[in-house]
Amino acid sequence: MNSHDKTNSAKKQTVSSKNTSVSDEPVRLQVYLAHCGVASRRASEKIITDGRVSVNGQVVTELGTKVGGKDKVCVDGKQVFLEDTKRYVLLNKPAGFVCSSSDEKGRQVAADLLKDSYTERLYNVGRLDMYSKGMIIFTNDGDFAAKLSHPSSQIEKEYIVETSQNIPDELPAKLEKGVRVEGVFYKALHVEKLKERKLKIVLIEGKNREIRKMLEGQNIGTHSLVRVRIGNVNLDDLKPGDHRDLTPKEVQGLLALADRS
Repeated sequence: MNSHDKTNSAKKQTVSSKNTSVSDEPVRLQVYLAHCGVASRRASEKIITDGRVSVNGQVVTELGTKVGGKDKVCVDGKQVFLEDTKRYVLLNKPAGFVCSSSDEKGRQVAADLLKDSYTERLYNVGRLDMYSKGMIIFTNDGDFAAKLSHPSSQIEKEYIVETSQNIPDELPAKLEKGVRVEGVFYKALHVEKLKERKLKIVLIEGKNREIRKMLEGQNIGTHSLVRVRIGNVNLDDLKPGDHRDLTPKEVQGLLALADRS
């Protein structure tokens, strides 16, 4: 860990959020898992239906199952516990790391870059593909993750893209109008040509590899793709592989943007 990380570790910020704690009343299993920091509610649903969760020794695959504080809940055979401290962490993901809790192909996992600084189970909100770089938010707050990940949130995400070919002057307007690639419609909120082979692209959609596919559809290769902004939060001078806690103002700003949509 570098000195920047040590400084952050020494003064971790705990951001309190309303309506994020699970009471003693029974709650749906996917909600319980989200509050244990296992994954977002949506991702927890798949973990349940995949048969990876047991309650009091019995495998449960029914999403409507409810559990309480006295139940023993295990994921992949390991018991999970509710976490009182909510974490909101910004990571500058380097290329070569995947955004998943584990990888069957043995590739490096982005979450592992946080393990030396946090004891909580943190999961990523949204994704970047293995070859893309830049901002990823990690949390153990299921409600926060659900709000930011919901399709209706439409939080802006800004990228700086370097291409393998020169960019036609008409390309920004074309991508803002929308293009169809292999039957899927892609549309950027804003596109600006910065240099002959450099673009700024702002999206509010969350389709898989959206920028790469838009450019490939125009016979333009992507040399480098970096996410530099998520809503009101900027990457600034955070170095690749480094991380920091989001400030309370940043967390509330993201929630406000999600609620506004």
